[in-house]
Amino acid sequence: MAWNQPGGGDRDPWGGGNRNDGPPDLDEVVKNLQKKLGGLFGKSRGNGGGESSGGGGGFPSGIGGKGVAALLVVAAAVWAASGFYIVQPAERGVVLRFGAFGDVTQPGPNWHIPYPIEEVIKVNVDNVENFQVEAHMLTRDENIVDLELKVQYRISAPETYLFRDFAPEKTIRDATETTLREVVGQNPLDSIIVSENRSQIADAVEQGLRTLVERYQTGLEIVGVNIQRAGAPPAVKEAFDDVNKAREDKERFENKAEAYANEIVPRARGASARRLEDAKAYRAQVIAEAEGESARFLSLLGEYKRAPEVTRQRLYLETVEQVYSDTSKVVMDTNSSNNLTYIPLDQLMKQRTRTAPQQEQFDDLGTTAADPGDSQATERVDSRGSRDRRTR
Repeated sequence: MAWNQPGGGDRDPWGGGNRNDGPPDLDEVVKNLQKKLGGLFGKSRGNGGGESSGGGGGFPSGIGGKGVAALLVVAAAVWAASGFYIVQPAERGVVLRFGAFGDVTQPGPNWHIPYPIEEVIKVNVDNVENFQVEAHMLTRDENIVDLELKVQYRISAPETYLFRDFAPEKTIRDATETTLREVVGQNPLDSIIVSENRSQIADAVEQGLRTLVERYQTGLEIVGVNIQRAGAPPAVKEAFDDVNKAREDKERFENKAEAYANEIVPRARGASARRLEDAKAYRAQVIAEAEGESARFLSLLGEYKRAPEVTRQRLYLETVEQVYSDTSKVVMDTNSSNNLTYIPLDQLMKQRTRTAPQQEQFDDLGTTAADPGDSQATERVDSRGSRDRRTR
């Protein structure tokens, strides 16, 4: 029997029932479903007043209008409560309304219309990310330099970061390499590999990179750029190491010379200032002495004009006293008197002790000191100019 031929008893080949039975009635299916729901919520009365396990269409009548309202209120409250969320201090909340950007929320508790109307994406804006760039680049003087650069960045505009650029991290990497090649191409190799110039190169790269990142609207912010390594290619590394060593020796010698200059120049200036002050003091002393001598001479001149003889005698006596006060010899005239001469040896010895340092100084200068065994005498000249010899 063919597959489409009816079987015995007007049945299909698969042994089904009578083919005259049509598809199940839709009303009957609905009634059966209502009966099952009525079994879940309990029995309810039908329209005729009798008890039945189901009723007409809609919710079972046993629940009542108040029960349905309570269920709807609870469901609405749960749905509304799902919209509360908390944004951490380091985060910002980006609210999407039907998939499109709506708003940016600040840290703290917030609320949005629950799903499926709105949803929130939290973005960390304080976390600092970094990446490294290693490249071989051509300098202005057509040399190859090996560079290793480290870039630090963070998210500054969450909405721009999420929706403006498809791959902001790749964009910032490409912008970094572009800016680095531009800066390196404007400087010679010597200025790039010198450690003192690396900060200037890094600053130039950072400024150019900030401009490109803002122009591309990536939503990222450059935090810092540091050059980790900058050197010559391996083929010429030894030669450049020698150059760097010579440059360091030059700087060391310059620093040493500068330190010596800083030490000797103030000392020379101090000595010069001291000599100038000594010269000023000596000039003031000489001028004062000259002025004093001039005043004394003028005073003596006045006295001499009033009493020439007396003034002349006075000057003579003062001069003789000054001359003989510094000598250690005593002159005696033994022929003019028969008086016994007494020599005070104890006083002479004290005088010799006091003048010993001066005699040693005279000996050092080649001057012969007086013999302590020589006879000494004092000579005085009275106001009349005669010599009065007295023994001591």
